[in-house]
Amino acid sequence: MARIRVGLLPSASFMVGTQAVPKYSDAEKTQFAKDRETGAKLYTITLFFMEEDRAEALKVTVPETGLPNGLKPGVPVMPVELFATPWARIFNGSLSDGIAYRAERLDLVGGLAPAAEADAA
Repeated sequence: MARIRVGLLPSASFMVGTQAVPKYSDAEKTQFAKDRETGAKLYTITLFFMEEDRAEALKVTVPETGLPNGLKPGVPVMPVELFATPWARIFNGSLSDGIAYRAERLDLVGGLAPAAEADAA
């Protein structure tokens, strides 16, 4: 499976769209998905990717260790080491395909998130 590093233009920005939710490795949701190298739990978070005159929602997988405190919808972030992996499968005779996004971590943009700033004061 090909992993493609996502190169971002300086004008690109990201904003958190949803809270991070645990990713599961089984349909019954009894086993957390874990990073193969570190063993950290994996989470999925929706980010809004904005560039020039367009915006797109991306679901990005991030290890628990890469999620900073203060993440909530509307907070600006920057994914670090963002990769895209194209995928395709046939299920019940129908082809499904897409792109899976994975980041090493999310960095808060502009310092602390607003809630974290209030806690620090």
